Amino acid sequence: MYYPSIMSVIETPSDGPTIEDTSDDDTDESTLTEDQIFHLLQNERRRNVLRYLQGEDGTVRMRDIAEQVAAWEHDTTVKALTSKQRQRVYIPLYQSHLPKLDEEGIIEYNQSRGIVERASLADRLDRHLGPVDDDDATDDESRSWNSYYLGASGVSASFFAGMVFNVPPLTALPAVALSAVVLLLFTALTVTKIATE
Repeated sequence: MYYPSIMSVIETPSDGPTIEDTSDDDTDESTLTEDQIFHLLQNERRRNVLRYLQGEDGTVRMRDIAEQVAAWEHDTTVKALTSKQRQRVYIPLYQSHLPKLDEEGIIEYNQSRGIVERASLADRLDRHLGPVDDDDATDDESRSWNSYYLGASGVSASFFAGMVFNVPPLTALPAVALSAVVLLLFTALTVTKIATE
């Protein structure tokens, strides 16, 4: 009867494939098994942290990451977040998610200074993440322009309502002049929007 030796059991390779960080420094070779990758990426907040860091070079403030992740989770902008929404994301990131990513070598997290930096091993996880959402600035700008156009529509509607109900200052203007003012208002808005894009 054959009994495998302890050495042959110990030397058995790991079950899952690994992802190696092939850096120039051979002494600091980090690997992640497929199971480790899935475990790290199973949490949406950790995925959002890594998405945020995809577009960042160098160190970033932990607070900035927490605010953007909170904005994504609440489908809003950073400016529109409440302090409670920020706090609900900040605390778990601070206590759990960022230390976990740091422990695995995906990021470098200085908890006392509140500084985070993407490590080279994070490049290996990029293919498992969706695209970086850079639409936040565009969304803010679109909302801003929408409010300008809505305001111009409101001014135009009040001009026409004033003419219909014979409001004294507006009845003195001919209808053609009022139409020209409305047309000029929308033309100026459109030209300004095109020029600033």
